[in-house]
Amino acid sequence: MRVQFKNILCATDFSDFSNHTVGYGVALAKEFDARLIICHVIDLSSVAIYGEFQLDPVGQQNRIVEDANAQLEELAGDQPVSWEPLITVGKPADEISRAVEENSIDLVITATRGRSGFKRLILGSVTERLMRTLTCPLLVVRSPEHELVSPPEQNIRLQKILVGCDFSPDSGRAFAHGLSLAQEFQAELHLAHVIEPPVQPNLLVEETLVSGEIQEDYHNHLIQKLKDMVPAEAANWCTPQTSIMEGQPYDELVKYADTRNIDMIVLGVRGHGLVKTLFLGSTTDRVIRNSPCPVLSVSLKVQNE
Repeated sequence: MRVQFKNILCATDFSDFSNHTVGYGVALAKEFDARLIICHVIDLSSVAIYGEFQLDPVGQQNRIVEDANAQLEELAGDQPVSWEPLITVGKPADEISRAVEENSIDLVITATRGRSGFKRLILGSVTERLMRTLTCPLLVVRSPEHELVSPPEQNIRLQKILVGCDFSPDSGRAFAHGLSLAQEFQAELHLAHVIEPPVQPNLLVEETLVSGEIQEDYHNHLIQKLKDMVPAEAANWCTPQTSIMEGQPYDELVKYADTRNIDMIVLGVRGHGLVKTLFLGSTTDRVIRNSPCPVLSVSLKVQNE
């Protein structure tokens, strides 16, 4: 399966960290010869951002839209690809999801501040909501685009791609995207599986102790499972690097990416209940908040190419 990004949407709220999405959007649109939409959602509930609104709401909204269009033009006007502005009014996650459906978007690019705990519970996370509602992959960036995008040509270079694999359907979908991107960019493909510690490590210790030989056999079995995921024809251009780690998946994946200079992490999205997700976060959410590189999240909602 070759992943084709024909329509790309990058979202910005005009903050410095959020504006980094434009560089990635331009570079990926150039690589895939894709249509690029740069989107800003005006959230009128954020009075502190847009100023006093009560006296002339219609006029104020029109002025906000005009100002947003001017900022988009200044931000992305002189780029080596054609692009379209999209200004909408409403809740950011809802408006972006609607824009994805109406414009047949194949990839959304957004940024995150990495909130945690009660801030996420009270304010919510646009990125986290998008992860669980979008029908296309979501690329989340935190670091400046110049680390992967070379100016002035705006070419993107991916040399090392890490896919987290737990052998579930959602990680299988993520693997398909990671494999395709590795082929597109002729990048190293790293496949990693993390063995999680038991929930109650002191329970029945004697029964859970296993010999080193059994542990080695189990690790070898997992390594072979990772290798078996790669189709035979991929051997012509790809020699996947496989790794088995033990610990908390989000922690181990972030450390792996950091120590090996990974350029992109690709992960599947698995749903959780509202309270668990808000307070604890999923593995993908935690990786996004701590990753040293962009993270591509892929949900089972993603349509077949």
